[in-house]
Amino acid sequence: MDKTQDTIELLKTYHQEHIVKLLEQLEGKEKEELIEQINKIDFHQIMELYDSTKREIEIRENRIENIAYLDKAKLSKEQKEDFERLGEMAIRNGEYAVVTMAGGQGSRLRT
Repeated sequence: MDKTQDTIELLKTYHQEHIVKLLEQLEGKEKEELIEQINKIDFHQIMELYDSTKREIEIRENRIENIAYLDKAKLSKEQKEDFERLGEMAIRNGEYAVVTMAGGQGSRLRT
């Protein structure tokens, strides 16, 4: 089999006959370029990703709980300094934390 036929078989395997029709209309350099582009596509991975969108997601827990938080605006100067020292110490020790906020909260709260 030649490269064109191999590519056509690949497209048929993944139900992409509409591309086969286009490929059959092209000639020369355009056809070669399209074949090259097609052969760079991982159709198997694309099909796996597509199939995964059809699977039902199982949610094991169906509850939302509040988490503890501090209102930065209500902290005293001393408390802010304490937290700053704790933060600097954590950074020096190679520790870190992750904070998740609702979209836009960071800019609205100036954090």
